[in-house]
Amino acid sequence: MKKHSGMRPHDIIILLKIAIKKSNTWTLRELGIELEVSFSEISESLNRSVLAGLLAEDKHTLMRQAFVEFLMFGLKYVFPQKPGSPVRGIKTAYSAPPLSAIIQHDEKIVWPWPEGMDRGVSIEPLHPKLPGVCLRDSQLYELAALTDTLRVGGSRERQVAAEELRTRLL
Repeated sequence: MKKHSGMRPHDIIILLKIAIKKSNTWTLRELGIELEVSFSEISESLNRSVLAGLLAEDKHTLMRQAFVEFLMFGLKYVFPQKPGSPVRGIKTAYSAPPLSAIIQHDEKIVWPWPEGMDRGVSIEPLHPKLPGVCLRDSQLYELAALTDTLRVGGSRERQVAAEELRTRLL
């Protein structure tokens, strides 16, 4: 196993995908295809997540409480993001479901995506292929948007997102 040199942004997306799986019978191949991530990247990510205490030693069991705590208290420090210039893209954070029905903002947050139908200030997704993947996976899209809210939202938005993530992941 390679030396652990810290979590990578796509590790979060892989863990979110594992969280929505109905059983622990998924394969590296299945995750790689669904997330458009190479099998070797998936394998290395799982190793990092085991070392970080976010996955059990079996590499299939998500340590849900630890993962939620990491998202709530560490994510914005480890993978910070400041909204950039206005672009065309796909809504994320509090501009996307499920929070868009609860929180109203004048400014939309989007992932840059040429085929996107919305215009707003941009933030980089945790993985470059995430917008395309989320267009095919609504559950992952909602979890990723909630996660982005923890990265860029104000205290009220983060509190609502954290509660929603707690409900969905625990």
